[in-house]
Parts: sequence; C-alpha cells; structure tokens
Amino acid sequence: MFGRHDLMIAIVAAVGVIGGLAVLAESAALAANGGPLTIAKQGYFFVGGKIDPSIEGSPTVGQMYVEYQIPQKLQHPHPVVMIHGGGQTGTNFTGTPDGREGWAQYFLRRGYAVYVVDQVARGRAAHWAQAHGPMGPSRLTAVQQRFVTPERYKLWPQAHLHTQWPGAGQPGDPIFDQFYASQMPSVADFAKQQELNRDAGIALLDKIGPAILLTHSQSGSFGWPIADARPKLVKAIVAVEPSGPPVHDLEFKGAPEWFADNAKTKAGGLGEVPLAYEPLGPLAFVRQDKPDRPDLARCWLQQEPARQLVNLKHIPVLIVMSEASYHASYDHCTAKFLAQAGVKNTFVRLADAGIHGNGHMMMLEKNSDAIAGVMADWLAKTMPGKTKTAR
Repeated sequence: MFGRHDLMIAIVAAVGVIGGLAVLAESAALAANGGPLTIAKQGYFFVGGKIDPSIEGSPTVGQMYVEYQIPQKLQHPHPVVMIHGGGQTGTNFTGTPDGREGWAQYFLRRGYAVYVVDQVARGRAAHWAQAHGPMGPSRLTAVQQRFVTPERYKLWPQAHLHTQWPGAGQPGDPIFDQFYASQMPSVADFAKQQELNRDAGIALLDKIGPAILLTHSQSGSFGWPIADARPKLVKAIVAVEPSGPPVHDLEFKGAPEWFADNAKTKAGGLGEVPLAYEPLGPLAFVRQDKPDRPDLARCWLQQEPARQLVNLKHIPVLIVMSEASYHASYDHCTAKFLAQAGVKNTFVRLADAGIHGNGHMMMLEKNSDAIAGVMADWLAKTMPGKTKTAR
C-alpha cells in the first residue's frame, strides 16, 4: 500500500507536476511561522505486530501507529522519524498545549518529510495493550515533579532553573489540563517496551527506507537497538534527553544527597536490549570516583578496555540536554558512554547555546522553536545534501 521513502519523493514530484493536489494545513501559529504549510501527501499506517489467536477474539498486538506528512517543497532526502517518550504519544510533536505548532511542523516547514509514531500499546496503537502485561497507573504528582513544575520540588540541583513551561503548571490551568489530558498509560514492563518498539521501529525503517531518528526520553532506549539492527537505514540519531543514564537509572532524593543509583543493571549498558559489542564477551562496568561537577551524578562507564558498539560508530549522533531537566544531572554520562564505545557524538547543553530555563518536555515549552533550530542547524551541517524541491 505504501512504498519506501524514495518512492514518496517521486510521488511528491509527480503531484507537483500535475498541480492543484496539494493539501493546505494551517496551525494556530500560522502568522508566526510564515504562512500556510503546504502538504503534498499525508496519511497513516501501522507497522509491526501480528494477529494473536491465543487471545480471545484474535486481536492484532505489537503494532506501531505511524502518521506521515510530505511537504510540497521537499528539500531533504531523508525523513525525520519522531518517537515520543514515556506516558506520551505522537501529540508531543504535532502541537503544544498552548496552541502553537510543534516540532513536526517545524521540520516540515524546512523541507523534511516527517513520520510521527504512537508507540506500541500506546495512543492509536493501543488496541489490546493489556496483551503485553499490566499497564502503569496515572501519575499526576510525577508529571508535575519531572515535566511541568520541577522548580517547586527541587529534587535535583538544576530544577530551580526551570522557567519555560507555559501557564501555571497545575490542575485547573487550561494549558496544564490540555497536557495532562494527553498522558497515556504505558506497558509497565520497560524491558518489554524496549523489545516491542525495537521490532516495530525496525519494521518502520524496512518500509520507508533510510531516515533520521529523533527520539525523546524513554524512546532513547529504542533508538540505539533500532540503529544497531539497521545501521544502513539510520542516517542520524537526534537523541533529546535519551533514557539514561547508562548502566543504572538514578533516583532523585533532593538536597543534600541528590542522587542514588537504582540497583538494577541495564544488560546492554544503554538499555535492556542487547547491542552488538566487539569483541564478544560480558560487559563490565565501573563508576566514576567523583562526578565531573558537584551538581552532576557520577557516571557508570565500561571497564577498560571498553568494547565497541560496531554498528553505531558510523552514525552521526546528537544529544540535546536542557538546563533544568532531571537529565541535566546525567546526560553527559550517555555522551561519555557512547564515546568510550567508539560512537562519536555531539553533546549540546542548551544553556551553552544561550537557550535557558527548559525542562524535560522542551518540545512543548515556550521556546520550543529555538530548540528545534539547534537540531536543524546540526542536521544541516552533518547531512548537507538536498533533493530537488518539488514544484
């Protein structure tokens, strides 16, 4: 039904030739973003999953929902695949709770085709989600602590710097209520989530061809194994505060102790899904004796000599970290872990780029376009090739 992305490029060109078939899509931020957004083709499909006759009614389980838009002026050969994080859906990228355009529209306006997913067992892919085990409960307090108003809770050293959430950040505020209405239960078993979304992500790339992966938070742990399995189809990874830190998750305790390592060890270092390390053999880890700075966590790295992530080492990687997020305590550890394993990466602290006050849900915050600009600039420098613009 749907071809690979290079076939999409040909379709866009054909649409431009016959003319008059483009669909105009207008957002709430139309004037601010320079006029109508002209779409040549849009639609949706499902990838992955199977009909499971062992469940009453034989439902399809394990599928990922994917919606796509191809801009009329397609300027880049590789689409951006946007994969949301925990408790979220693709709505993270298609708008903001205060009515502005999202990162999907930002990249569409700059000539990228965009594919936005709902993870397996989430959102529009949620049919028979319970087939994968228990679902996590609602978590109002955690949403406020980690996403919306961390400055009120001060669970990590950088939390007080948060200023960019639009609105009051509490129930009854219309912007908060819009955001909280978008929250979704997730499969409680995180290792199972990683396995399911790896497989569905592989199926997506097999369908559309080479692409740029843009992951956020929880989905960072899916991006590495997808790229590990299909290194020729992943042209770049933009990891926005990817799931971390490596080896052991952190528990946030507030001052003065701030951090404690979770006891569970991540089997693959970056997550639960095994990755292709060379030479073969078990991974061994060691923790820094002291942190890089007093307000940072101590990193876990491989014990030297470090094994190499051979399938990831030729893929350009950008790691983006905001100033006030809980990730501000440890995303440098992910950058260090990758570099030690032979994966060169660009680690951008937004504060160093003059972008201040952001939390973990930066794609929804007041200055979200400025952050998208950092990513777009990196892609332009890293992947400068363009296709002929469709007319």
